[in-house]
Amino acid sequence: MKKYLKTLIKIIKEHIEYRQQIFKLAKADIVKTYRGSALGWSWAIIKPTVTIFVYWFAFEIGMRSGKPVNGFPYFLWLITGLIPWFYMGDMIAQGVEAIRKYSYLVTKMKFPVSTIPTFFSISKLIINLLLIAIMMVIFVVMGYYPTIYWLQLPFYILCMFIFFTFWGLFSSLLGAISKDFANLVKSFVTAVLWLSGILWNPETIKIAWLKKVLMLNPVTFLTNGFRNCFINKTWFFQQPKRLLYFAVAMVIMLLLALWAYRKLKKEIPDVL
Repeated sequence: MKKYLKTLIKIIKEHIEYRQQIFKLAKADIVKTYRGSALGWSWAIIKPTVTIFVYWFAFEIGMRSGKPVNGFPYFLWLITGLIPWFYMGDMIAQGVEAIRKYSYLVTKMKFPVSTIPTFFSISKLIINLLLIAIMMVIFVVMGYYPTIYWLQLPFYILCMFIFFTFWGLFSSLLGAISKDFANLVKSFVTAVLWLSGILWNPETIKIAWLKKVLMLNPVTFLTNGFRNCFINKTWFFQQPKRLLYFAVAMVIMLLLALWAYRKLKKEIPDVL
């Protein structure tokens, strides 16, 4: 365990030393994402809007299964799950290729490999914060005003960012070594979306053991967390077991990231 602590301290020092470059590269990643398109930044809103409309139409209009939840329209319940998913889904599918995408930083500039997933995660989070702000405006426009439970939103955003930044470091290191691993991860993104209670309410599951298993899923915890803020009106400390499960998952992800960093860091420049 001591060796992992040393590795963590080293990574933290790299982030402190390169903190300015990290934020500049996060900004550059956003610019690079939308550069060359006529609508530019508008795509950050257009793409999620189209996705939300498709799922809303399919469930509420098509299958007529989109029923109100706790007095809130299905549409509002849906966006409180999909909007954080846009960040999580991007980090799962694209985070695995972050180091490979910015390979020149490692091979030509000797940039610390541990910081690449971090600025990539920050760039995705900035876009997601914009979507969250728009979601809050939608709630107000539809007559659902802020409550005291909204105050815990930063807690869930921070948990989401930390967990998926750890995931980004772990997965991008393996993805840089093995394209098969990257392809495997990307093939599971749709499955994660459908199995994590983002498009349907996991609280309605009658089978007790299956419900417990689903609650072990960090994506489910974070999605429910956003809904606790806006829909369920529940404090995070009112569900201590779920919070404990997520804390354990975060520690495991941190250890996996540190393990991958220790094992693969020296090999990365040779395979990129």
